[in-house]
Amino acid sequence: MKIILFYAILNFFFLSLSAQKTPSCLIKTTLGDIQIELYPEQSPLTVSNFLNYVDHQLYDGTSFYRVCTPENEKDRKVKIEVIQGGDIPEGKQFAPIRIETTIQTGLKHQNGTLAMARDKPNSATSSFFICIGNQPELDFAGKRNPDGQGFAAFGKVTKGMRVVKKIQAQENKDQYLISPVKIHSIQRLNQ
Repeated sequence: MKIILFYAILNFFFLSLSAQKTPSCLIKTTLGDIQIELYPEQSPLTVSNFLNYVDHQLYDGTSFYRVCTPENEKDRKVKIEVIQGGDIPEGKQFAPIRIETTIQTGLKHQNGTLAMARDKPNSATSSFFICIGNQPELDFAGKRNPDGQGFAAFGKVTKGMRVVKKIQAQENKDQYLISPVKIHSIQRLNQ
């Protein structure tokens, strides 16, 4: 009887998990919309941090301000292609979060992956980036960051990679956009 009850509870738990919707958001920019889904099961701290900024409407009015392209990365040993946004003023940022590495989460930096930007480990706050093409050097043990910890991947673009590439194609100087692309808002699509 205890075994049957155990399996009934386990089955209910897995059914309730599968019934939960994957959180998704809409990023509205001056160049078009980008729809994303987030992975709180794999990256709970990172997703919670991102949604905290979303729910407080702190991304509204910020921008995509940095792009890494084949042209502006040609002199770097380890090249990447990303767009970076979420430039919230320091006084409005929440405390930095602990890095959830790709070796911990199983998420990789593939085409459309969202990840948190950072300097040293455990320093990510609001800035995030979107990968264009697969970027394994951003994963744990990758060579883009000398500490080898990589970056915390936490979601993926589901619609709007055309917009991501349009942002990447804007004129830049030393990777910073001459005219940053405004983020009108980032809003949840489901709760």
